[in-house]
Amino acid sequence: MDVSFSHFLQEMSSNPVLLITVILTLGVIFVNGWTDAPNAIATCITTRCLGARTAILLSAVFNFLGVFIMTQINSSVASTISNMVDFGSNTQQALIALCAALFSIVVYSVGASYFGIPTSESHSLIAGLSGAAIAIQNGVGGINMDEWVKVLYGLVLSLLLGFLSGYLFCKLLTVLCVNMNRQKTNAFFRVAQIFGAAAMSFMHGAQDGQKFIGVLFLGMAFCNGQSSVAGVIIPIWLMLLCSTVMGLGTSVGGEKIIKSVGMDMVRLEKYQGFASDMSAAFCLLLSSLFGIPVSTTHTKTSAIMGVGAVKRLTAINFGVVKDMMLTWVFTFPGCGLISFLVAKLFIYIF
Repeated sequence: MDVSFSHFLQEMSSNPVLLITVILTLGVIFVNGWTDAPNAIATCITTRCLGARTAILLSAVFNFLGVFIMTQINSSVASTISNMVDFGSNTQQALIALCAALFSIVVYSVGASYFGIPTSESHSLIAGLSGAAIAIQNGVGGINMDEWVKVLYGLVLSLLLGFLSGYLFCKLLTVLCVNMNRQKTNAFFRVAQIFGAAAMSFMHGAQDGQKFIGVLFLGMAFCNGQSSVAGVIIPIWLMLLCSTVMGLGTSVGGEKIIKSVGMDMVRLEKYQGFASDMSAAFCLLLSSLFGIPVSTTHTKTSAIMGVGAVKRLTAINFGVVKDMMLTWVFTFPGCGLISFLVAKLFIYIF
């Protein structure tokens, strides 16, 4: 399989379906950097450790590094995304179905935005790929359950492990700092939280960047007449392309998301912000090493809940949490159904 950049450009110029797939994928990566990455720096901004623009630029840099470095060290998340569905042996139809899956993500995201519903691009991507695979295979035979079950593991990890690690890490900090000077500890955690925001941004890139690298890599395989990417090494230029686009998306900002995650859910102090960032980054690292795709929003939200629970459960705004939970539940059937219908339509037309 030829994975050189020159061959990739040649294939795009001769195959309009691949060109549209690439444009849609890069567009979703950009939006992911714009809408999901602010979760990584929300607490750092709302505790006034960094200004909004400085934090956004910091996040953009570390999102870039997260995609690029982690994919070279461990690309198991990208492999999971590439192998969780089976589009069949007809690679031309498979490319059309892949294009339909990405188009459905855009349609679902626009619709959710119109109705004021926050979305998870990670879950939209998984649902979109699954719906298209079911459409092209005319049944659940298009789903590789050995890989797809990792999505279910991810739901548990992001919620339970995120909450538990946030609670335990914050509890540990309160015990260690109970007799320390408040002013000195605040000065320390002001700096420490900047480190935490950088770590969270790095792991956001490592998780979400790899998901979309897996999609583009799958599209390249289809153009080469291969139905899978098993055993093929991801080229460095593809890592650079995805990491750059995500970094640019992050640089746009996301003030509303920052307010929702960092202020509306739980009012955090500096040590709590540091605890939520580091515990969420730990969960994302663990998931990435085992090839488990998780929602960074899920993980950060549950970590903040765990941190808030250390002080008291009433510190958590469960109204915000409930809205997010309902949205996540609706994403899989909603985006999956749209993808199924669009894939059937695209295959019929083309």
